[in-house]
Amino acid sequence: MLIKELSCKTGASIRSIRHYESRGLINSQRSPNGYRNYENDAITRVKTIQLYLSLGLNTAAIGKIIDCPILPHNNHPICQEAYTLYKTKYAQVKAQIQILQQIQSQLEEKMKEFEQSTAETSNNEMRREYDY
Repeated sequence: MLIKELSCKTGASIRSIRHYESRGLINSQRSPNGYRNYENDAITRVKTIQLYLSLGLNTAAIGKIIDCPILPHNNHPICQEAYTLYKTKYAQVKAQIQILQQIQSQLEEKMKEFEQSTAETSNNEMRREYDY
């Protein structure tokens, strides 16, 4: 199949597919006219790449696990490299969540301070109006 058809079947842009190929994640054969020709298994491979990208992995990391053997009943990789990569990414995500929770708390505190300050200012203005 041509790159446009692979793009349509996977939802990946043509540019992304070319990038995956340049990183060695997928392969194509060149036809005599220079067009890229992909086997049908490229669809599954591109969808697997997209899944890993959605998990936050980069193409270098994906390259390390894309050829891991998989369990036939659920397409999960069964190699130590994949487990190690998942564990590392999990730790990174957990650290990011902690940072975001700290930022959230700080923002809540600042908003509360602002609201209190605004309420006090409003009350003071109302008192001044009644003093006249």
